[in-house]
Amino acid sequence: MDAFRHSHSLGQNFLTDRNLLSAIVADAGVAPTDTVIEVGAGQGALTRPLAETGARVIAFEIDKRLEDYLRPLEAQFPNLTVVFADFMKCDLAEFGADKFKAVANLPYYITTPVLFGFLEQSGCESVTVMVQKEVAERIVAPAGGKDYGVLSVSAQLVGKPRITRTVGRQMFTPPPNVDSAVVHIDVEQNRVDEQVAKVVRAAFAMRRKTLVNCLSSAGYDKTRINAAVASLGLDASVRGEKLTPDQFIRLSGLL
Repeated sequence: MDAFRHSHSLGQNFLTDRNLLSAIVADAGVAPTDTVIEVGAGQGALTRPLAETGARVIAFEIDKRLEDYLRPLEAQFPNLTVVFADFMKCDLAEFGADKFKAVANLPYYITTPVLFGFLEQSGCESVTVMVQKEVAERIVAPAGGKDYGVLSVSAQLVGKPRITRTVGRQMFTPPPNVDSAVVHIDVEQNRVDEQVAKVVRAAFAMRRKTLVNCLSSAGYDKTRINAAVASLGLDASVRGEKLTPDQFIRLSGLL
């Protein structure tokens, strides 16, 4: 097992520092009564401390070469279920995960779709994920800044994301080219429906263009857009990056 060859295409950069792994579990606030969903279990470094909490853990891993690492863990912990499948193609209802906390060291290449996959689940209570540092900064970015975008609005429409710790690249095997950070979101109220998501995506589709032009290009009636923008007390030349998550909710309703 020591000769395992990490897959670059699967974004396999594994954490091994036990103190850091325990800290991530603590950031997530995992209790024995919880159900935890982990995506990208890897060699089980984070899976083990999650299982040690006594919580029910459902760990997803797409690379079946890692069975030799994960199956022994599954045998050791009766509260652990390892699923060798693509999380994005699975129905959590099949596992009886009506309520869950998401905890993961996410491969960089699937960060955004998996994060949206968590947040779009009605049973998600919180999300604690290790992501690329610049992605973490986008998630927590306030309105008006260059880092503020679709990911920022979507995350902030469900709760108040915060960075709990930064992690240097040297903590991984093999080391990636960038540093990472842990982001925690307590899901307070999921206000992202299909209409809101469409408006937010359209608003940031062409960052150099005004909000009115972006929404018009997405098929919304320009007269209605102008009326909606005016009713929010915004200038007609405003760009999407200036709107707060609450303003996007109001804008969506007006459209």
